[in-house]
Amino acid sequence: MTRPMRIAVTGAAGQIGYSLLFRIASGEMLGPDQPVIIQGLELPVAMNALEGVAMELTDSAFPLLHGVEVADDPKIAFKGADIVLLVGSRPRSAGMERADLIRVNGPIFTGQGQAIDTVAAEDAKVLVVGNPCNTNCLIAAAQARRVPRANFTAMTRLDHNRAVGQLALRAQATPAQVKNVIIWGNHSSTMVPDTDRATIDGRSVPDLLDSAWLEGPFDETVRERGKAIIQARGKSSAASAANAAIDHIHDWFLGTGDQEWTSMAVPSQGQYGVPEGLIFSFPCRITGPWQYEIVEGLELSASVKSKMQATIDELASERETVKDLL
Repeated sequence: MTRPMRIAVTGAAGQIGYSLLFRIASGEMLGPDQPVIIQGLELPVAMNALEGVAMELTDSAFPLLHGVEVADDPKIAFKGADIVLLVGSRPRSAGMERADLIRVNGPIFTGQGQAIDTVAAEDAKVLVVGNPCNTNCLIAAAQARRVPRANFTAMTRLDHNRAVGQLALRAQATPAQVKNVIIWGNHSSTMVPDTDRATIDGRSVPDLLDSAWLEGPFDETVRERGKAIIQARGKSSAASAANAAIDHIHDWFLGTGDQEWTSMAVPSQGQYGVPEGLIFSFPCRITGPWQYEIVEGLELSASVKSKMQATIDELASERETVKDLL
């Protein structure tokens, strides 16, 4: 029988965690033949809630679920983990600047990175969901010298999926017909949705849809979607964020194929003029289990290049803010 993979999830009793764990246990993330053991991490104050979630997972009798473990210590929750989903983070409060949020979350991701380095599997795969995810990922990766830096990724798949959804809606198509959208840069309002090479049912998006809509309402909707959801429901995205985390790991493990790509925030090696080491969202293709590669050689429009510089500058500034943690 296939060895169960150990999946560690932080913030496991939170809104995203609750939307995520049952789908992991059902096989949606790693496929119908891969058993899993879920290792949930929570703050001490939330351990009762996490115990309740563990009860529900057991009561669901998922055939692929070979165990549920809970802890309030990352060195216990991450022990032997093959995959670590860093979901929990301090949310931004009223009046808090982005730089303040980064500084508040810094110690959290420093400790979690150290725990990954100490107890996780040597080839653990890490996805940072908790915001600001690109720089939180940078902090965690800096602490984990035993795990390859390339194994640390941050989630821009939610932005990618939002772009796909808007294009499908506008074209009266299905999301499955939309291919090769790109999200460049930071998971923030400076991100760059790029449809120059995207297609819908094989037709070029720039040829199919109005350029004024693509450069205006579409671009703004994708970049500001998180804020719009908070205004509409009074809470931040949870189910769609969990779905994006599932998609990110699913494709990283099971592949996208040679002709398709997805958006992943991964360590830059200088591609497209992005400073080396920044956790930056690129178009990536996955051709084998855990084998991603950045799609290189794309010719970028002047508009995309200009917008990319803004998101590069923002990430470089965030790195400067936390340089003492790196």
